[in-house]
Amino acid sequence: MVWRPAVARTVPSLRRALAPWRRSGAIALVPTMGALHAGHVVLIRQARRRARRVVVSIFVNPAQFAPSEDFATYPRRLADDLAVLSAEKVDLVWAPATAAMYPPGFATRIVPQGAALAGLEDKFRPHFFAGVATVVAKLFTQASPDFALFGEKDYQQLRVVTQMAKDLDLPVKIVAVPTVRERDGLALSSRNVNLTTAERAVAPTLYRVLKASARRIGAGEAIDTVLADGRATIERAGFVVDYLEARHPLTLAPVSARKDGPGRLLVAARLGKTRLIDNISL
Repeated sequence: MVWRPAVARTVPSLRRALAPWRRSGAIALVPTMGALHAGHVVLIRQARRRARRVVVSIFVNPAQFAPSEDFATYPRRLADDLAVLSAEKVDLVWAPATAAMYPPGFATRIVPQGAALAGLEDKFRPHFFAGVATVVAKLFTQASPDFALFGEKDYQQLRVVTQMAKDLDLPVKIVAVPTVRERDGLALSSRNVNLTTAERAVAPTLYRVLKASARRIGAGEAIDTVLADGRATIERAGFVVDYLEARHPLTLAPVSARKDGPGRLLVAARLGKTRLIDNISL
């Protein structure tokens, strides 16, 4: 028999589906915006290791897109996503319409600080983390999961969500899952489908620069010099660089020298019409 996950489209139906499961084991939530790829599959499999029941949400959140961004063109392919989730034997899919998530009269949002104001994604997308924090808080209160899994590719988002859950005393454990990559190092992303053939060949430059920069910093070279060289290399490859930074892995405060402690290298750059982000441990 072919496995087909249940699909909930309203909050009452979601809660009815989850209620009997709470008495029989842990529930894990994998929040997504759909357009599922192998990185999402890794999140789902990690969720299965931690919980008896796995819920995957699919919701393209308008609150985290600015008017100039790609909300209208963000890939939406629910039938394909359901096929992936069926193959992984996911228990429940939470796929609300926008009106279910933000009904008429909705007037509340969460505005995070701390890592959300690190001058990385927030510098270029100042609307972004309020939209993310609000929708994730809603997902947590709607599904009340024991675990929620997020990929490290969106590293600043991971730190913001983790801090939000802690600050609001939400009874959910945030699980960070390492970035999943193509064989040439490109971090998997739903937006990769927007790259042209020529752009796809250039895109792994970001990961190569991150690795080379980490090696040089580890060998004792000055961080500022290494980052300046890295930005120049990325630009020569055809990108428009938003940032290449060394930051503390928890606070995302700038790191100027190896003696400052552990670090994280984070990059964001535009290639044609596609914006790519990546990061590695320093």
